[in-house]
Amino acid sequence: MSRIAARRRVTRITVGEYRNSRSDSLTAEEPLEIRVQGRSLAVTMRTPGHDVELATGFLVSEGVIAAADEMLTARYCAGAVDNVNTYNVLDVALAPGVAPPDPSVERNFLTNSSCGLCGKASIDSVRTQSRYTVADDPLVIDAAMIAGFPDTLRAGQAVFERTGGIHAAALFDGATGEMLVLREDVGRHNAVDKVIGWALQNGRLPGRGLVLQVSGRTSFELTQKALMAGIPMLTAVSAPSSLAADLAQEMGLTLVGFVRGPSMVIYSRPDRVVDAELEAAVSTPSDLAASAHEVALDEVEQP
Repeated sequence: MSRIAARRRVTRITVGEYRNSRSDSLTAEEPLEIRVQGRSLAVTMRTPGHDVELATGFLVSEGVIAAADEMLTARYCAGAVDNVNTYNVLDVALAPGVAPPDPSVERNFLTNSSCGLCGKASIDSVRTQSRYTVADDPLVIDAAMIAGFPDTLRAGQAVFERTGGIHAAALFDGATGEMLVLREDVGRHNAVDKVIGWALQNGRLPGRGLVLQVSGRTSFELTQKALMAGIPMLTAVSAPSSLAADLAQEMGLTLVGFVRGPSMVIYSRPDRVVDAELEAAVSTPSDLAASAHEVALDEVEQP
């Protein structure tokens, strides 16, 4: 099987201090060809591992499937080199009656690790209709819980700890704050597809009451993936794009950026985020003032 990290000899320099040679870890990046019913659908650059989740999550993101029973199998096929299995070609068989992917889903060329929309046949095909809606999701979550998500995500990034060069995505239970799954990948869109694939396989789609946390910025693409999976909240340590914020606002998804320490910025549907600590701090002075006023009245009324 392919490795998620590779060792390489490097030369490290600190100007004016030292120069030495050492072994270092690099995040692995290899192509994965995703086929459906034997027909090539897309080739994406990814970090090997959890490939079935990646492929099924990709199919959810593209609107091909929305439930686990809509696919039968996912199996590796032999690669192009001497008909040897390279574990870089994965074929998904759909269940009877499930429509094959629309031609607009097919990628015209390699999807690189930084862009999951590259190669779309048309601008119209970029915007995919979800079978789920998030606008009516009753999720309400305390800001303090959201503030803890990045640290929990970072603590679980084993490959990042070794390489320093990989993205991560995780799903959190909005009611308990429990991290349900974490996946890492050289492509942020792949990491998200992997956790969506996990949710599909574990009966968690639509992702009602869930929060998708990502390690970097939020793009239109990641926002759309959350919507396709029925996830009502997307949080990130960095900024969203304007198109991501517009899409979130239009569809009723709560988009939170710059989650760093106790601070964050909410770009859409802020009603889902409450701050119990702030409310307690605000109510306390009022209660004290009311009590003081009552005492003053009592003193005035005494003979």
